[in-house]
Amino acid sequence: MGPDRLPPLPDSSLSPAQQAAARELASGPRGAVFGPFIPLLRSPDLLSPLQKTGEYLRYKSALPPRLSEFAILVVARRWNQQFEWHIHQPIAESAGVPAAHVRAVAQGRRPEGMARDEAVVHDFLQELQNDRAVSDATYASAVEHFGERGVVDLCGLCGYYALLAMVLNVARTPLPDGVPPPLET
Repeated sequence: MGPDRLPPLPDSSLSPAQQAAARELASGPRGAVFGPFIPLLRSPDLLSPLQKTGEYLRYKSALPPRLSEFAILVVARRWNQQFEWHIHQPIAESAGVPAAHVRAVAQGRRPEGMARDEAVVHDFLQELQNDRAVSDATYASAVEHFGERGVVDLCGLCGYYALLAMVLNVARTPLPDGVPPPLET
């Protein structure tokens, strides 16, 4: 993977805007500046509204945690994003995503035996990421299960976690020391 291109900044080097963005992030549900927020701290005016978007999508969206965490894994797999997967895989399983579904997504396969709402999330995201659009049938199924707000939030989850994956991939943000890469690339 190569060396971390955008490692943590020393506190003494932070501008007032970076300090404010770091304080804001640390005072929320995440509790610290870590992972994608380390490179994003270079652009505090992007970090601040972006992390609020992520806070909404992760903790307050129209989708229950089981489905939003499953969606995050589908996106992380698409981007081969090790750090995102490392963070969200245990959260997804504790939110009720079956370990067999997690393994299938990690292997790039469509999980067998998904609940209908999981299948809608999986298929919607696969179609959106492959085709950059969704068919009328896929859209109708998603609206039926999640409503229009849920469809918009599912698009938001896809876009937000793809953006974080891009930042992490460009920055080469490493996994914590001693943690092997969870995804085969």
